[in-house]
Amino acid sequence: MVKKKIGNLSTYLSEIAVHGIQEKKGNDIVRLDLRELNSSVSDYFIICSANSATQVKAIADSVEEEIYKNTQTNPWRKEGQEAADWIILDYFDIVVHIFKTEKREFYGIEDLWGDAQATSYKSA
Repeated sequence: MVKKKIGNLSTYLSEIAVHGIQEKKGNDIVRLDLRELNSSVSDYFIICSANSATQVKAIADSVEEEIYKNTQTNPWRKEGQEAADWIILDYFDIVVHIFKTEKREFYGIEDLWGDAQATSYKSA
């Protein structure tokens, strides 16, 4: 469980999301801090890779469960559950992107936000 920290709610949500990803062994976890960018659509993007559609779904479920358990918040929007090549969980202030590895390489989302400060995390 992630212990609540005093400070920015979006930072706290992003930490919970990372924890949820780590619980299901997500790969190459990166948190992009978009707060200083003029064109940002949220405060953080959290991005990770998974080896299969089953793992993509498991990670998405874990992130949703962890955020709900800690904040009683559901995502405003979810996309991609059917094919599970790329699931997006949108919490307004943070957006979680869970990719199958080959889809992440194809879309190169980190490159689109290259000016953002990136923090990498290890899988649990």
